[in-house]
Amino acid sequence: MIVHQFTSRARLFAHLRKPGVRQAMARPSSDLAAFREIFSKSKNIAIITGAGVSAESGVPTFRGAGGYWRKWEAQELATPEAFARNPSRVWEFYHYRREVMLTKNPNPAHLAIAECEERLSKQGRKVTVITQNIDELHRRAGSKNILEIHGSLFKTRCMTCSHEAANYKSPICAALEGKGAPDPNTQDAEIPVQHLPRCEQTGCHGLLRPAVVWFGETLDADILTRAEKVLDSCDLCLVVGTSSVVYPAAMFAPQVAVRGVPVAEFNMENTPATMRFKFHFHGPCGTTLPPALARHETEQA
Repeated sequence: MIVHQFTSRARLFAHLRKPGVRQAMARPSSDLAAFREIFSKSKNIAIITGAGVSAESGVPTFRGAGGYWRKWEAQELATPEAFARNPSRVWEFYHYRREVMLTKNPNPAHLAIAECEERLSKQGRKVTVITQNIDELHRRAGSKNILEIHGSLFKTRCMTCSHEAANYKSPICAALEGKGAPDPNTQDAEIPVQHLPRCEQTGCHGLLRPAVVWFGETLDADILTRAEKVLDSCDLCLVVGTSSVVYPAAMFAPQVAVRGVPVAEFNMENTPATMRFKFHFHGPCGTTLPPALARHETEQA
């Protein structure tokens, strides 16, 4: 029930402000001890993460001031129409992002989440990460239960046969080597389409695209169903480094809060959803999250 009405990656800022949608709630608490008491008793924890958790690893967000690659905003490149018009330019953009990501490492927030999942699993408790990020830093940190609702930079999908596969090649194809510089004065490489990444399935050789959810596209129904099940059964929800403005993810935690489940937000600033949550911890996620998820004194070694 949480995600059915929001299945495309659209920005619907006004929704949280509609009459009947906002809950009357007290200002969220920043009492870490109170959060830790709830955390110690939780059996099914959902952790929703966004760009803020990866920003501390130096990952460009391409949002806000200066969020451009060359002279384009991400929204102008991350669309099916942009890829149809100029697959070379779009692949340069994603090649640049892939190469940047290969130089970045998980930060203390990613590591705290992964350690918490591993530790609690031995106690019969479950932690599931529902991430909007496409950088795979959660996976590299060691998290296992991950739902990547917007896909991954390191997966490709064939435009001809639809085969999807992991792809960590650097560069992803010979023609993109040394390409993708973000400087606005850089000229497009204008790589012939036959030299862009191609499918390696027998007899196919179709054009590959990044296996990410572009603006205007529908999110994977199977992943959304799995996310809904996690959110429907969780007894604690954390919202980490997300602006709560990109749907459907922006409604995940508020809908959990409607059920009366404690929700804790970890962010550098308030969001449109902050007042709907039980807790808000202000500051860098890499600083606030590790003590929140550390072993509780009631946990058995």
